[in-house]
Amino acid sequence: MTDQQPIPAAGAEPALLDRLARALPPAALLTGDAIGPRYQEDRRDRFSAAPRFVLRPETTAEVAAALSACNDFGQPLVVQGGRTGLSGGHRIIAGEAVLSLERLTSLGAVSPESATITAQAGVPLQLVQEAASRAGLMFGVDIGARGSATIGGNIATNAGGIRVMRYGMFRAQVAGLEAVLADGTVLNTMKEVEKDNAGPDLGQLFIGSEGILGVVTCARLRLHPAPAIMANAFLALPSTDAALVLLQRLRSALGGMLSAFEIMLPEAYHGVCRFLRMTPPLATEAPVYVLAEIQAGPLAPQAEDMFAATLMAAVEAGDVLDAIVSQSSREFQVLWDMRDGCAEFVRTLDHIASGDISVPVARIPAFLRESQAALREIDPDTAFLAFGHMGDGNLHYVFCTPQKAEAMDRLLRMVTAYGGSISAEHGIGVDKKSWLHLSRSPAEIATLRALKAALDPHGILNPGRIFDPL
Repeated sequence: MTDQQPIPAAGAEPALLDRLARALPPAALLTGDAIGPRYQEDRRDRFSAAPRFVLRPETTAEVAAALSACNDFGQPLVVQGGRTGLSGGHRIIAGEAVLSLERLTSLGAVSPESATITAQAGVPLQLVQEAASRAGLMFGVDIGARGSATIGGNIATNAGGIRVMRYGMFRAQVAGLEAVLADGTVLNTMKEVEKDNAGPDLGQLFIGSEGILGVVTCARLRLHPAPAIMANAFLALPSTDAALVLLQRLRSALGGMLSAFEIMLPEAYHGVCRFLRMTPPLATEAPVYVLAEIQAGPLAPQAEDMFAATLMAAVEAGDVLDAIVSQSSREFQVLWDMRDGCAEFVRTLDHIASGDISVPVARIPAFLRESQAALREIDPDTAFLAFGHMGDGNLHYVFCTPQKAEAMDRLLRMVTAYGGSISAEHGIGVDKKSWLHLSRSPAEIATLRALKAALDPHGILNPGRIFDPL
């Protein structure tokens, strides 16, 4: 068998719809005028075809029934969560139907003994964060789209966000999950034990797989102790080399208490402040700005003093030009609101292009210098508005030029030359699949194709995402 996308036979759709209507409650199947435009929404305003129909299951059993029927009829499906992805995996290709997980919204109670919580795939990330907070705990992943991005989508793309250097990627937060295969088979790895080496953990297959191997319907998520102390600082630095020195200085002084280290180029900093109509926290002009955060437990009461003292030493050493340290929860949140606003700000610009990339942390200064020079060879007027998670090597490499295609190709090839990845946290989807070979070897791609063929032999789940059918 191959993973080639089937073409549903003529006349198959009425019989398929009849089977789905009998297997699912009325609210779980939308057709014709009942299908709203939101299923075609895309954060980058790119074309998405109209779906043949929309499936909106409310339970795992309904997901299984829907997939079983579509598999028997060879009906391709695009799986949708909060539709906040930036690689186009949720956009609809002509002939596809939508499997929306928006009604899988059950959120269990926090288990204080195991520090876990169970959430269905359609639960927004923010609700998990709030439930953890009410229980005196914390969820380790945070992203700007927390209010609409869903747990299922976060798992499918192995989301990262701002605190990866302390808590790890989404994969590290998953203690077990439930997934439905293309033929309706349900796999459940949500055991209440931390150690289970009875063979490979099959649940790991679905984390970061972008829905091509199966549909995640539920997950048991790890929670962490809530920090007793949280503080951040916004800093103006003389260079990206100085930012690297500061990162090393903070790590040496604070260890695991350093929870975030975000970089912003001046065009992004000044632009987002105008966009949010806020007074820039620092008036000092600098080539690069950094937002650093610490989190500490109750046994580290001097954490804020250590943070401030380390930053002062960096100022005295000339590695920092200016700094402001949050003195209240309001000031703390204002600085993060500025950082969160960057993504919305850059989407308002013309000729915008954005590479969700990663490079080794130690090579970021050289990469920024050389990549900007390379892209200016294509268009001398290219503007750069990069921001992102320097602490873990992930840059949202935003730039403006009418020659986006050529510039993006040059950028991603340079990422590979620097030993990085063409996708740090948004996946491959449709938009980046032509560059997959830059980050995955032929052996890796062949293995992924073999898994796809084994778990989805009719190729109905997110066909054409990550790679094209053979």
